[in-house]
Parts: sequence; C-alpha cells; structure tokens
Amino acid sequence: MIRLAAVIDTFEADFLAQYQSRLTADHYRALAAMKQCRTQASPMMQVQCTGCAHQKLVPHSCGHRHCPHCQHHESQQWLERQMRALVPAEYFLLTFTLPAEFRGLAGAHQRVVYDLLLRCAWETVRTFSQNDRQLRGTPGAIAVLHTHTRRLDYHPHVHLVMPAAAVDAKRRQWRTKRRPAKGGYLFNHKALAKVFRGKLLAGIEAAGLRLPARYPKDWVVDCKSVGSGEPALVYLGRYLYRGVIAEKDIVAVDGGRVSFRYRTAKTGKMELRTVSGAQFLWLVLQHVLPKGFRRTRNFGFLHPNCKRLIALLHLLLKFAPSRALAWVKARAPILCACCGAVMVIVRTRIRSGSEHMSAPIVTAGAH
Repeated sequence: MIRLAAVIDTFEADFLAQYQSRLTADHYRALAAMKQCRTQASPMMQVQCTGCAHQKLVPHSCGHRHCPHCQHHESQQWLERQMRALVPAEYFLLTFTLPAEFRGLAGAHQRVVYDLLLRCAWETVRTFSQNDRQLRGTPGAIAVLHTHTRRLDYHPHVHLVMPAAAVDAKRRQWRTKRRPAKGGYLFNHKALAKVFRGKLLAGIEAAGLRLPARYPKDWVVDCKSVGSGEPALVYLGRYLYRGVIAEKDIVAVDGGRVSFRYRTAKTGKMELRTVSGAQFLWLVLQHVLPKGFRRTRNFGFLHPNCKRLIALLHLLLKFAPSRALAWVKARAPILCACCGAVMVIVRTRIRSGSEHMSAPIVTAGAH
C-alpha cells in the first residue's frame, strides 16, 4: 500500500512551487502533520504486552482530521452517538448542492459560505416540516458538509439525514409521516431547491459578499428514502474524520504522476484517475477545512441538548436502538508479535533521543 506520507515526501517541493499562492495556514498544518504521521519522524509511544511483558516503540499518529490514518476511533464514537439517537420513523437522505458558479466564492470565504450551507439546508427542511400537514412541528436532522466528489474535485454540498417525524412542543405531540403506497416521500425536491436557493442567496448578501454575475435559476436538491437511516449514517461517518481518500485507493506513483481509483456513483464501477504528483496533493489538501470549523451538526430534536427527549421517546414508543449499534466497530487493539496478547500503552510522546525502554509509568487501555 502506498502511504500518503510517502507521496507528500516525494512531491512536496513541486507542490509548494506550483500552489504556494493558494495555500493557507490550515493547508500547511495539514501537510506537515500528514507527512510525519506514523513515521520515524513522529513522536513514539511505548507499548507493553499483557502476556509476556514484551515491549516496543510505535510511532504516534498525527491526529489530524484530514489524515487517512487517523480519527477512526473518533468517527466510530460519532457513529455510536447518532445510532443511539435513532427514532422509529422512515429516514431520508437529502443533498443540498452549491452550484458551480459559487465555488470560487466558497473557496475564498470558506468559513462563511460553509456555515451558510449548513444553516440554510436546516432552515429549509425545518420550514417544510412546520408547514407539512402531517408533521406540523420541529424535525430533527444530522447535517454533514462534504466538499469533494469521488474524483476529489471541489464540489461543496451538504447531506442531511432526517427522519420523517417532528415534535410539536406546544401540544407535546410526536408525529410521523405516513409512507405512501408508491414508496417513501418526504418533500418535493424542486420546492426544496427553490426555498434553499432563496435562503442561501439572502444569507450571502447579508454576510456582505458579492454574488456571482451569473448563476442558475434552478438548483439541485436530492431527497431519497434510506429506510431506518443506519446505512446512510455509516456512509457519512466513513468520510467524516479520515480525509477524502483511503490509502488503499492510491494505486501507483510513477514518472512524477499519481494514479488513484474511485467508484463512480452512476455505474458503481471502479475507475482510475492519473494526475501529476503536485496536482494530486492539491486535490487532497483543497478539502482541508478552516481550523475549528464543525463540519457535522445536529439540529432540532436530534441536537445534543435533547438527550432527555430522545430517551423519553424511546421509552414511550418502546423503541430500543441497540440493534443499530452492531454497525459500530470497536477500536482495534495492538497485538504482541511474540504471543498474540493485547499490548497496552505505558508511555507516550517519546521524542527522538529518549527511545530507551523504561519501567511502565502509567498503565493505559489498549490503543
């Protein structure tokens, strides 16, 4: 498997020469972190076998949220939190796409435009839910910002996973939408697109940003049923913390070019894309988010402040989401090469020059 750190080490100089004018401090931080991730240049941690007391040094991961090596445990924790808040209703996956004409604006003002994308998508579905004859209340939604296509091109869009349900706080009622005979239906996608367009345009102008000279009248919002919601959450969690490409999909580095594979949405078949090494690094790094920006947010009755409400709904509706937790994978342990037992962390952040094995200071859990 070709490591991203190795690709950075090979093409970093060319990349900086070609793209330096487009880089921000966030790009530089991500580049430096991923270059050293789990290499001999990174700090070490000392692990000890619980069976035979064998010890060894293991390189630390960088912990950067855009690194394909890191944040697996964090993504599983996020997935577990969402699974525990599932409710007995049909779930829908809605996708709100920013038109191509706005991508330059989004790239230049990421924090403002990305925040508007998330908020306007939520405000749109909240408006529709409050006006819907069957719901007439506040919905709940899990919103995730994505900025990439499967080819790694820049394509900002927001996914919303939401149940066809709402809470009427005044009347203290729980309402769900009846499933029609022809299949799942939440809201009209064309009507959603019109309202989303109006809210986002107003938000951009209110933020003091200039609208593009030309942009389409008809925008795109997709809305489809995803059953119980579990597979959609697993899909979103896969790209939440671990960067935009898995290292197993980097298939070749040859002649100053990098080839990677991706699965096309229409056919489901794997295809290959080959670009220069510098361009490949830009395809990856252009999706680095501003420091501190939250790309996933929970709204309505799925907000973290509504845990007591969710627990009450589970009790009253006699619904236990425990079956959904089967999707959640436990953190893989470090196993001893000598006896196969689990190894535990006894020291962390060991810098170069202090690699001697010492007596355990603190016995921690398995990594």
